Amino acid sequence: MAKTTKRKPRRQAPAHASSMIHEDQINYIAATPRKQRVSTVAASRKYAVAFVSGAKSIAKGWLKTFNLENAVGFGLPEIDDRYHIWRVPLVKSGTKERIGEVVIDAYTSLVSVNETTAPEVIEARLLGRNPAEKLTQRANGNSTQSLISFIRNTIIFGDSEQALLDMPSQSVDLVFTSPPYYNARPEYEDYLSYESYLLKMRRIIHNCHRVLGEGRFFVMNISPVLIRRASRNEASKRIAVPFDMHKIFIEEGFDFIDDIHWVKPEGAGWATGRGRRFAADRQPLQYKAVPVTEYVLVYRKHTDKLIDWNIRNHPDQRAVKESKITGEYDTTNLWRIHPAFHSEHPAVFPIELAKRVIKYYSFKNDVVLDPFAGTGTVGRAAASLDRRFVLIENEPKYIKIICTEMPDWLGAATKDVLFIGCQAPDTASILL
Repeated sequence: MAKTTKRKPRRQAPAHASSMIHEDQINYIAATPRKQRVSTVAASRKYAVAFVSGAKSIAKGWLKTFNLENAVGFGLPEIDDRYHIWRVPLVKSGTKERIGEVVIDAYTSLVSVNETTAPEVIEARLLGRNPAEKLTQRANGNSTQSLISFIRNTIIFGDSEQALLDMPSQSVDLVFTSPPYYNARPEYEDYLSYESYLLKMRRIIHNCHRVLGEGRFFVMNISPVLIRRASRNEASKRIAVPFDMHKIFIEEGFDFIDDIHWVKPEGAGWATGRGRRFAADRQPLQYKAVPVTEYVLVYRKHTDKLIDWNIRNHPDQRAVKESKITGEYDTTNLWRIHPAFHSEHPAVFPIELAKRVIKYYSFKNDVVLDPFAGTGTVGRAAASLDRRFVLIENEPKYIKIICTEMPDWLGAATKDVLFIGCQAPDTASILL
């Protein structure tokens, strides 16, 4: 009979360590300070949120959107590496009584709304009330009412991801935008990787979800992009950006409604060079279709209420009546529109496209947001249809174009526009 060797009992890790590191790193636990352990795990998994301070900062920003940042304190945040999330306990500032938690995706740094304690529950617990009644009313659709946004026409110079954090919750009635290309034109935008591009888009879509009204629409003009080959020995690469965007929208709380195709005149796609090789040689396997369409993807912020609810509960029924579509309209998902050109911007979309989206998915006096404003096409279209606008742009030369051209399309109302982070245009010469 073989002799068995009695092993020395293995030292167990502290109880909190199991949610912070791998189980096979017990020896590492005993010798390494807590803060460094978290940093090492985050680094090995490439988490965007690496430290306790970062998790607290994100949680505080989330609380700020509901004006709760001064009434709520924090317990000790912990990272749950099984699910790749941070859990930030929320406590009453005075008594340290736990009243909820904020759950943060460690990879994206976004707050997981479905897993985070609802703001109304936090508020009720702060006041010592039972939140069950309020939640029941909300579930039955009795507590949420459509309100008219108090936001006026606004131009914001800055990064839209950050600018959206300063906007009130549910203060926008429609989001329509065309995000920058991923490395399609180096002079326009450049990201280190496609993954970093998608992460940036996710954060902006996530923040737009908060400022968008219940059951309202987010429409995005997007298309696949062609990454040109670096040499003759390499092939060009076409990236299906719309399909990756769709996945993000669904994961961020939107319902898919429509895929509209913006159809350009034949020949418009030859500028890409796609299809010329086949046109010359006519060899099988070389065939590539010339793109003359772009997607106009339509999503609705998830809600249990039908679209009729948004119509019936709109506080300005006169605006609803005046916004009805008259005359001819698009009966299919093929919209035939000529492209636009701007001498200072390489990728503007036509104002006619913006007008159709705004007309079909908003009412008069609604607020239309474009987080990638470019030269201000959405603002121009919104103003022509008696809607308000919020335009966010982080490129100084495009902000300058918006401010220079605005008096031409907005007239005397330019004086009432709110300019954030940029200089208002000279309106002295505008006639009343």
